[in-house]
Amino acid sequence: MTKASDLFVQALENEGVEYIFGIPGEENLDFLNSLKDSKIRLILTRHEQGAGFMAATYGRLTGKPGVCLSTLGPGATNLVTPAAYAQLGAMPMLMLTGQKPIKKSKQGRFQILDVVDMMRPLTKYTKQVVSANNIPSIVREAFRISSEERPGAAHIELPEDVAAEMADETVFNVPEVRRPAPDPKAIKEAIQMIEASKMPLILIGAGANRKRTGNALLKLIEKTGIYFFDTQMGKGVVDNRHDQHLGTAALSSNDYLHYAIDKADLIINVGHDVIEKPPFFMEHGGKKVIHINFFSAEVDQVYFPDLDVLGDIAASVWEIMEGVSKQKHWDFSFFKKVDEEVESHISKYFEDDRYPMLPQRIVNEIRKLMPSDGIVSLDNGVYKIWFARNYKCYEPNTLLLDNALATMGAGLPAALAAKLIHPNKKVIAVCGDGGFMMNSQELETAVREKLHVVVIILNDNAYGMIKWKQEGMGFDNFGLDYTNPDFVKYAESYGAYGHRIESDKDFSITLQKCLNTEGVHVIDCPVDYSLNHAILNVKIKEKAEAL
Repeated sequence: MTKASDLFVQALENEGVEYIFGIPGEENLDFLNSLKDSKIRLILTRHEQGAGFMAATYGRLTGKPGVCLSTLGPGATNLVTPAAYAQLGAMPMLMLTGQKPIKKSKQGRFQILDVVDMMRPLTKYTKQVVSANNIPSIVREAFRISSEERPGAAHIELPEDVAAEMADETVFNVPEVRRPAPDPKAIKEAIQMIEASKMPLILIGAGANRKRTGNALLKLIEKTGIYFFDTQMGKGVVDNRHDQHLGTAALSSNDYLHYAIDKADLIINVGHDVIEKPPFFMEHGGKKVIHINFFSAEVDQVYFPDLDVLGDIAASVWEIMEGVSKQKHWDFSFFKKVDEEVESHISKYFEDDRYPMLPQRIVNEIRKLMPSDGIVSLDNGVYKIWFARNYKCYEPNTLLLDNALATMGAGLPAALAAKLIHPNKKVIAVCGDGGFMMNSQELETAVREKLHVVVIILNDNAYGMIKWKQEGMGFDNFGLDYTNPDFVKYAESYGAYGHRIESDKDFSITLQKCLNTEGVHVIDCPVDYSLNHAILNVKIKEKAEAL
């Protein structure tokens, strides 16, 4: 016989769990005691939301569900945003929550919410354990469903009395999963559509962010000469320095890249789906689209592809690459002109010396100082657009951003998870002052765990993204300005190193020092967003005609 909480930990070990991020409560104490002697490391956080973002990021970077822990009631409700973050972002994650005894309780309804039902619309799987003997099957099922395409969030509730029971079950074997191969007829039709088109273009989305897929795509691109672009969450699948890379769709329309998208007669969509913000809008009678993904296209007003190629994405791309032939009637001369125009446009302010600094200059300086495998984790704000447009990714998963839920507060916790997974890589979190303050308490977690991370706060004393939208809609500036603490002193109060940027030249010197000095570093960097509208207000039709 085995205690239920011990069996639960054994089931997690059996799934290969390395870390559990979270905050235990009194309803988790049996589980916590069982975890004490386990090889799984508990990463104690300062807020359940931070724990959830860390677990989701673990899933994003490894492909295996990251695990987070909370107690019942308010601890569980604090996991709601990370659940949505993982679910929309296709990040495998398992949330474990406690609960009061379900068979006999002396506390009435105190702190009790129906957490399982609360999690239902936010997860792929949610279950309460009502018997200790069910633990192995429930854990195996949660990991299976969370990991299957499209990956997402799962949740298990372990009541306090069940955790203390005895069980006579053992854990299940974890089988190797083989993804389904694409249908040969769909591959043949895709090849025919590509060869018949005149100006095909490849789109790389979040679902393609896997090494095997990147290798297959590179071979397809180099064999055919077809140009490609990526979404914000697909950056780096193929090296952005490639001559045929046209840029990243930071906006859904009216950007320089859309010259090329508008001219293309076929989009080969590899790994993008409608949950990720659309990189372009389809129109009836317009360009054709081939949807290559693990699952069929979800039809939307802006997305209704002509062909679905379903199955393992890497296998689909590889088979298309092997079968397609380069066509004499393909004409990529316009794409080449667009590429030159995009490069000229995005680099225009790279060396601008004004202070406070323009986001383009900040992006350029970070790119120059980060190694090819260095990881930049973004929070959510207007600067995300500048990183998407201007930051070239040389490898997959080296720019972590959220363009599915687009939540604030995830940038710092995601960076900490990235550093735990990749201790030898340089890791930077770039946060707006608003997003940073939402989970800034995780600085203490970083210091306690002795992580070497750099946190750059882009400080404009406002919710800058919303101010930008407010201005664009012609509204008066209202309700979005605030004051900040002294970020240098704030960082030092946690035992981190605080730095304040006083000039444009100071930024690169400070960042280089921080990247090469162990410890947690917080850089307070004033930012100037005043040119956002002027730079992004592109007259596409006139520019395209000029090309």
